[in-house]
Amino acid sequence: MTSRDTTGHSAGDPGSVESWLVSAGRDRRPGSPLNVPPCPASNFVLGERRAYSRDDGTPGWEALEEIVGGLEGGSSVSFASGMAGIAAIFDQLPIGSVVALPDDCYQGVAGLAAAGQARGRWTVHRIDVADTARWIDMCGVADLIWLESPSNPLLAVADLDVICAAPRKPGAILGVDNTFATPLNQRPLVLGADVAVQSVTKFIGGHSDLLGGVVTVRDANLLASLRQSRELAGATPGSLETFLAVRGVRTLAVRLERAQNNAMTLAERLARHPNVALTRYPGLASHPTHEAARRQLKGFGTIISFDVRGDAPGRRRRVRRTATYPTRHQPRCGRVHHRTAGQHSWAGAPASGAAAAERGYRGRRGPLDRSGSCAAQRAGSVVLDAQPWD
Repeated sequence: MTSRDTTGHSAGDPGSVESWLVSAGRDRRPGSPLNVPPCPASNFVLGERRAYSRDDGTPGWEALEEIVGGLEGGSSVSFASGMAGIAAIFDQLPIGSVVALPDDCYQGVAGLAAAGQARGRWTVHRIDVADTARWIDMCGVADLIWLESPSNPLLAVADLDVICAAPRKPGAILGVDNTFATPLNQRPLVLGADVAVQSVTKFIGGHSDLLGGVVTVRDANLLASLRQSRELAGATPGSLETFLAVRGVRTLAVRLERAQNNAMTLAERLARHPNVALTRYPGLASHPTHEAARRQLKGFGTIISFDVRGDAPGRRRRVRRTATYPTRHQPRCGRVHHRTAGQHSWAGAPASGAAAAERGYRGRRGPLDRSGSCAAQRAGSVVLDAQPWD
């Protein structure tokens, strides 16, 4: 991540991505604040392009959109949350559409797709992330091809380069939730996707203190339609949230680099641990889609999913022993629901009863600890993320 990206943040920019992250999204006019301040305003004096923030945005939105759009290689629209952005993408679909959705994906997206199908808006086809041939077939049929790579929570990496190159139905949208990879590790638009999504809540913000989302595209018509969806639905980001997100993204490169190093160390330890039945991390050679990850990703990410041996009560006891913060447990959809420091995860794949990470928590020593010694590395923990996020 220290090398130049000649097709990325700015073609011809002689600096590194790290340097660009620090300098992008700033007002260059003499006398302007170095950091774009929060702009808690709904109305503006008429006479310029900005009149009402829901319609015309704020300087804070624009700074965030400039930075994430530059990282992804397109033009961005910011939203109140990642799910708000994804809902705006689904909003582009006409009645009767066909949606191709991974069998392993974020539960919010699965719920959105199921709700739309129940109302007769579209039909949903669930596909194994690694079934590349099936994805290629669906590209010729589906109106929305939706991928997560790596997926949430089982971290399957799709053959994005192959799927994005497949012929698509005219007017179809191929979207990729790029949150787990981040634009520093993977750029779906460069591979041929139409849409890349970031949940700003996660790595972009980086400090578990905001909700936000950004959708990035290259097609001007789609960009205008997404902005209209945001305006009509009122899915606008808050002034404080965009300020915090811009501040957080400045350190994305250094946070991601350290957290990925920690994650690899912890994944290797978990893979050798006698109480762990299965460790899922794209950087491990044993991971089912490791070859796709090695081919497409600059880094393997910070999320680890693993199965703990034993029955559900035993897994609960291990979580209680290893959690740095107070925890509470309750059943959820047949799984163990574990909440730590306001962040949550689901442990236990329904088919096997094994523990699997849905979302991560942070250890006391934090994501930049050089030893990689988050509390979650100890025996019996069921979810691990070397980067703190909500």
